Amino acid sequence: MKLTTYTDFGLRAMMYLATLPATELTSVAHVSTLYGVSRNHMVKVVNQLARLGYIHAVRGKNGGIRLAKPAEQINVGQVIRALEHNLNGIDCGSPACHLVTVCRLKDALKLAMDAFLRVMESYTLADLVGNRDELMVIFEQLEPVKQRAVSHN
Repeated sequence: MKLTTYTDFGLRAMMYLATLPATELTSVAHVSTLYGVSRNHMVKVVNQLARLGYIHAVRGKNGGIRLAKPAEQINVGQVIRALEHNLNGIDCGSPACHLVTVCRLKDALKLAMDAFLRVMESYTLADLVGNRDELMVIFEQLEPVKQRAVSHN
């Protein structure tokens, strides 16, 4: 099972947000910079996560993003289900497959996908950031140089 980059970015953004104090806001641009991904792509992911109720977005000069609920209440499998567009494991129509009417591969992949999602549903976002101290060391190293200089003064 390989997640799309869209889902990957969404999970990474939420993991970063889960390491911050509950009331602290950060920006989409900051999260994009941390992970070295396109800001435009991250905006789309964050907007969907906000629509789904996982991220709280505050508009305006002092705005930003943060988790909308505690990490313990965010089920990773449900986030994956919400962000992934093809949970069948295979796209039988692109290119069109001649075996569709008799194919057993799609059924086997569907069972495997269901098993994968059941496992992921046994995890919360809090489980993924249970090693917060280790994550914070890495995030600190990824902080843009300008940001580090400001925060240490």
